[in-house]
Amino acid sequence: MIDLINVHKIFNPGKANQVNAVNGINLNIKREEFLVIVGANGSGKTTLLDMIAGSILPNSGSIHIDGKDVTKIPGYQRSRWIARVFQSPLSGTASDLSILDNFRLAAIRTKPKGLSIGVNETFKNQVKEKISTLGMGLENKIEQPMGTLSGGQRQALTLLMSVMDNCKVLLLDEPTAALDPRSAEIVMRTADELIKDYKLTATLITHNLKDAFNYGNRIILMGEGSIIKDINAAEKQVLKQNDLFDWFA
Repeated sequence: MIDLINVHKIFNPGKANQVNAVNGINLNIKREEFLVIVGANGSGKTTLLDMIAGSILPNSGSIHIDGKDVTKIPGYQRSRWIARVFQSPLSGTASDLSILDNFRLAAIRTKPKGLSIGVNETFKNQVKEKISTLGMGLENKIEQPMGTLSGGQRQALTLLMSVMDNCKVLLLDEPTAALDPRSAEIVMRTADELIKDYKLTATLITHNLKDAFNYGNRIILMGEGSIIKDINAAEKQVLKQNDLFDWFA
């Protein structure tokens, strides 16, 4: 589904502050695989995700998504395949718009200009039904401005909105880092359910080793822009939580 072939990313090349963020990574993420990426700060995790999303382009190497070479395609053109949830709950929603209007925008995210989805009773009921799965009681507050909600509520809604427009790839960039433990649990549980229900190919960056242990079916450890360990599904089933902590010892 996603192939990175000898991908390099260098920031400030040839200057005193040159940073070799990603060093010749080769990575295949299979269709419907849920990959978890862990590693210390500066190990290249977010740069790798940025290149998959198209928000930054590699210096060399190639990236393929669903069989198409997207190496030079910018992020807004990759939105037909990719949805992304960022660390900040404020990044994925429009504060001044209602919950309902945010969902409407998400539903037409990749539609051609001029095509719109009306906010009729059918659409309202669909949104309410989706939101009710969170167990937060927000299904009865769809006219409430998004900006009045807590960070955890907004992040959970952002996840639901990410699948409103038939994406194939879901990128999760430390989605619980700014949340309290209860909200973080709801967000991760929701993400896991959506990935399974919609048969998504997903990648999660996290510093929470408990989440890395409990979610996903493959783990890679990054360090200094390279993949140090790659634990497949069979190996992950017998992996112990202490093993993850030992990686950072």
